[in-house]
Amino acid sequence: MTAGPGQLLFTFVRHWSRRAATGDATVAEQGRLVLVTEAVHALAARAEPATVNAVARELGIDQSGASRLIRSAVEARYLTTTRGRGDGRRREVSVTDTGAAALRHAHAWQEEVFAELTAGWSGRRREDFRSAMADLLSRSDRLGP
Repeated sequence: MTAGPGQLLFTFVRHWSRRAATGDATVAEQGRLVLVTEAVHALAARAEPATVNAVARELGIDQSGASRLIRSAVEARYLTTTRGRGDGRRREVSVTDTGAAALRHAHAWQEEVFAELTAGWSGRRREDFRSAMADLLSRSDRLGP
């Protein structure tokens, strides 16, 4: 029996979500640092305060997990925390220059992987696929949590 497109989509997501679990702890840790830095970057791009709770929602994890990821990224100097603008008890997180450089490196690697995976595809096929993925992301945001 051939998998339907929904099954194939989720198989694809599971495949790439477990790629960092190669057994190399350094690679896995770098992946976690980039993951949380990307979440903070995405929140900032939407002009949303990057609080621990917002990062947790962005990553689909609990508050304590987000807090641990943020703490690690602060220690690695990818992120920094400051007092919240409206509430001094709340901490907001932002991406540092080191974190921005890590994101640029990660994004370049992602583009290299995409180029490898689509080697032999026409430019039109690549663009159609990119456009379809962007549309799926937009639609999934509208579906909610």
